[in-house]
Amino acid sequence: MKILRTALIYGIIAAVFTFKANAQTDAQLSQYYEVPSYYNPSAIGQTDLVRIRAGARLQWVGIDNAPQTFMGVADMPFKLGKHRFGVGIQVEQESIGLYKTLAMGAQIAYQLKKWGGMWSAGLQLGFYDQSFKGSEVYIPDGDDFHESTDDAIPTTDIHGTAFDLGVGLWYRHPVFYAGISCTHLTSPTVTMNAEDAAGGSETSGERRFEFQARRTLYFTAGCNIPIKNTLFEIVPSVLVKSDFAFTGGEITARARYRKMFSVGIGYRWDDAVIATLSAEIKNFYIGYSYDYATSAIRQASSGSHEVFIGYSLKLDLSEKNKHRHKSVRLM
Repeated sequence: MKILRTALIYGIIAAVFTFKANAQTDAQLSQYYEVPSYYNPSAIGQTDLVRIRAGARLQWVGIDNAPQTFMGVADMPFKLGKHRFGVGIQVEQESIGLYKTLAMGAQIAYQLKKWGGMWSAGLQLGFYDQSFKGSEVYIPDGDDFHESTDDAIPTTDIHGTAFDLGVGLWYRHPVFYAGISCTHLTSPTVTMNAEDAAGGSETSGERRFEFQARRTLYFTAGCNIPIKNTLFEIVPSVLVKSDFAFTGGEITARARYRKMFSVGIGYRWDDAVIATLSAEIKNFYIGYSYDYATSAIRQASSGSHEVFIGYSLKLDLSEKNKHRHKSVRLM
């Protein structure tokens, strides 16, 4: 197990800090259906609610320095004249060993009723921040893969930021929804310059490390299927993603009772089986998911855990009362 953990850490370092590194850059979330605006900026303002979700994901528990993700999203609709819009924000922080990512974005979407549903086109503007604690790198003597003088691994703390852009299109029908989006549209490159302890460049300013956020396409869809003569409904959903080098996806099926309690199971292609539980009571939401790995990583990890909490507040967008709002459970 120790060998596997060491190989994982060095593999992450090597993948990120070659002079032009490429990797999948967005967080992996089992409850993707609860935060659609994380993957698609056009998924904001879809209901008459101020909707807030925050969550944490602990990947591969039992493996040192495995990924940990913390994130939050919020969105709401508003009207400008006769036109309807959505606005939203998202914040994400992820750590993998000595490597950390901070991403923030502001979102806006224009909505139009057509063909029996609501179309939405969205834009996200933000920044993508990368840092690496090179001062904490330790390579033991006798390592067969790296040397302590390996130029591909920085030995000082480095940091960089780049402008980020995302776009999306969403369609919501009374019985289903579907959306397509592209994150990191310009494939931004974060440049990090290594500095010595005195604050100067290690090699006269010529030594740089770069990380490229890969342009990633997403397709998501889902629907509600009521079970006749019961208070239950089946809620299937799917997420497919591709960064043009890797394509993957997951499918989830949940059984929901009175639109309040749900239990479900999912499968992520070549990665994990997922179990989920959630409840939404009096505007408050809590959801939990557990991933059991189907790959060899299960030999070193007990699984992955993910928790989301949230709150929703009903807005009154009618012309008669533009400012008053009520609890969603009292409407």
